[in-house]
Amino acid sequence: MRHFKNISYKGPLLLVLCFFLCMPLWANDNDSCSKTECDSIIHKGVENSKKGNYIKALEYFTVAREMAVNEKWDNEIYSVLFNMGFAYYSMFDDGEALKYFLEAYNIAVTQKWIVNELECLNNIANLYTREKMYDKAIEYYTKSSEKAEEENIESHVGLPLMNLGYIYNRLNQPEKARPYLQQSIKLLENDFLLSAKVLLLENDLLLGDVLKARKGAWDMYNKEPNVGKNGLEMFLWIIISKTYFKENQYAQAVSYAQRALNSGSDPEYKKMIFKLMADIYEKSGSYHNALRYKDSIFEAERKLNERKNGRMFENNRVKFEIQNYKNQLYAKEEKLSAERKTFYAIIVIIFAVVVILILVFRQKKIIAERNRNITELNLEKEKNHNLELERKVTKALLEQERLNNEIDAKNRKLSAKALYLSDRNEMIEEIVTYLSKRPKLVKDQILANHVNSLKAYLRADKEWDNFIRHFEEVNQGFLSRLKEQHPDLTVNDIRFIAYIYMNLSVKEIATILNITIVAAKKRKERLAAKMEISKETDIYSYVSGV
Repeated sequence: MRHFKNISYKGPLLLVLCFFLCMPLWANDNDSCSKTECDSIIHKGVENSKKGNYIKALEYFTVAREMAVNEKWDNEIYSVLFNMGFAYYSMFDDGEALKYFLEAYNIAVTQKWIVNELECLNNIANLYTREKMYDKAIEYYTKSSEKAEEENIESHVGLPLMNLGYIYNRLNQPEKARPYLQQSIKLLENDFLLSAKVLLLENDLLLGDVLKARKGAWDMYNKEPNVGKNGLEMFLWIIISKTYFKENQYAQAVSYAQRALNSGSDPEYKKMIFKLMADIYEKSGSYHNALRYKDSIFEAERKLNERKNGRMFENNRVKFEIQNYKNQLYAKEEKLSAERKTFYAIIVIIFAVVVILILVFRQKKIIAERNRNITELNLEKEKNHNLELERKVTKALLEQERLNNEIDAKNRKLSAKALYLSDRNEMIEEIVTYLSKRPKLVKDQILANHVNSLKAYLRADKEWDNFIRHFEEVNQGFLSRLKEQHPDLTVNDIRFIAYIYMNLSVKEIATILNITIVAAKKRKERLAAKMEISKETDIYSYVSGV
């Protein structure tokens, strides 16, 4: 690019840049997409499906499927198909659900995704179970459990075994159901484990062990707190009712059947309980009540048919909406195809213009080369100038460092001097104190005069003038700046601050000034207040920054 520097034909280069920048933007908006975008659309579909917005969910899944199929993203295709199958399963459209589960299953088998394959097998078997096509359900549950055992995926073995036990209970073959249920209990957890235990109690009842079934149901009701939360309480009441029914204790049987009826609201389960109550009343000879509950069975069947018809209408409406949405997508694709052709034509024109402009401006290459050489000479001069400046700066920094080292050395000497004065004054003060406490020595007038001279020396301390002169030489301008910022400071205040600036302790300052440590602390606090220093700020930090 440097060969074109300072040339006045930036126009074609900008056109070329626009060409290459526009292509990915256009492609991203109209033809391609990222896996992240596709996954985001699938996630939106799943969220809507959870909320029961199946039309919106299937719209998202349809868009994601088109994107995934165009880009051949197997993971995304599988995810879309599986979730579409689950949406139709939730809408009770078992035919559509089976179609999508089978497509997802084929992808899982092709890609050797074992866990996904097992999920599809279980869902397909669930569909056959709901349609009471037990032979096909047994085939797929068996296939799922055997595959999970073969691949040593223990977490996917228990559920199909439990479902096989459920089917054989429904077929009134408790001997076949029992080993499946017993094995599943060893493998399942949480709500699935509770369901398997309920099915095993039902199995006890079918095998004729009435007392064991009833006792187990009561134990489970009393010891398992989650029974009421997941809807299993109703099945426990049904089992208890049936045990009393088998013992011809009709009043008890009716009582617990009524509890079961109060525990559930689904028409299908109510139909099952109505049939149980009709059988109990018929066996007990209460034909009037038996007829009443048989009428209730018909009413429950009517509600079930209404729900199924409503579901069928809703499913057909969903399919119509999805087909209409697909038609819109196809129309949009055709429109995008036409826009794509127009875009390609524009690209060709731009490319031709760029080529012509490049050919025209190549004649200016000599001028560009000359300008480049001039620029390089200027850059070389500027580089040499910068190097000279850098040398000067380095020299100045070294000189500054030398001066700082000299100041540090002198400050160390001053600190040593101050500490020497501190030690000397402390020793003199101890001698004076000792002598003052000796009665015999106090009577000695000559010695008393010397003691008074020492006390006066401690108060006057003529070394201060020499010390302050050396302090000013080392820390030039500090005292001037301090007086300028705080003109109301006294000489004694400045002396105290100078010791603080040298980072001497309160004890050391008290010794030098021949005052108590408490007095030194109070003086330090008064100075901070006088200088209007906030309580959060240390006075040493403050004076160090003056």
